Amino acid sequence: MQRAETFDQAIELSHRALDEIARGNPDPFFDLYSRADDATLANPFGPPVRGFRQIEEAGRRAGANYRDGRALSFDTIATCQTAELAYIVEIERFEAKVAGADEVTSLALRVTSIFRREDGDWKLLHRHADPITSARPGNSVIQP
Repeated sequence: MQRAETFDQAIELSHRALDEIARGNPDPFFDLYSRADDATLANPFGPPVRGFRQIEEAGRRAGANYRDGRALSFDTIATCQTAELAYIVEIERFEAKVAGADEVTSLALRVTSIFRREDGDWKLLHRHADPITSARPGNSVIQP
């Protein structure tokens, strides 16, 4: 497991972890995550979860949707860092075979990642990823 002693290292490791997720391997993300009870994950495949055990279960379900892919680029929207907390908002672009498809598809996710200093390392405390990367009409928030 690699250490993220700087926020920039944490971001780089999360980008490498996305590359692995696109291949169907969520394990590198778990290495980044805090083991604290307040750690959370909100991915496109289910409701938000809290605590490392639930993060790992949800992350494995999400990773099972992807295979044979790779990360392409990361568009940084904003970052902020204090001594103890930091965040980054990005559009993550990648490609993969999704949900049993035979063809590679281009994907983009709007992602907010929050990191916290824990024992000298930056650990992922929260990750929210969804496919909203362009403007949508007001009624798009109405559930069917």
